[in-house]
Amino acid sequence: QVQLVESGGGLVQPGGSLRLSCVASGFAFSNYSMSWFRQTPGKEREFVAWISGSSATKNYAESVKGRFAISRDNSKNTVYLQMNSLKFEDTANYFCIRGGGSLRGRGTQVTVSS
Repeated sequence: QVQLVESGGGLVQPGGSLRLSCVASGFAFSNYSMSWFRQTPGKEREFVAWISGSSATKNYAESVKGRFAISRDNSKNTVYLQMNSLKFEDTANYFCIRGGGSLRGRGTQVTVSS
């Protein structure tokens, strides 16, 4: 089955850290770039980070640069998002997207609250 399944979200205090995972199945994972996006109710989805298939190139939204890190393990068909120094405004549903957007997961909720 072709799918993406995210995990690792939760409730964290400001300044805390979380590591999100997105496990891919049913396709040649290493052939695709992968992205993380986030979305809150009533708002457009927001780009967070992107990584090429070989991990050679990465790109980040300005709002997360220096705090978040995207990585992948092609042997495990998994892309990660390490989130440090979390802020209230990072609260959202985080989901991964394959390539140009042909496939996305349901997401995992991240809530930053004191």
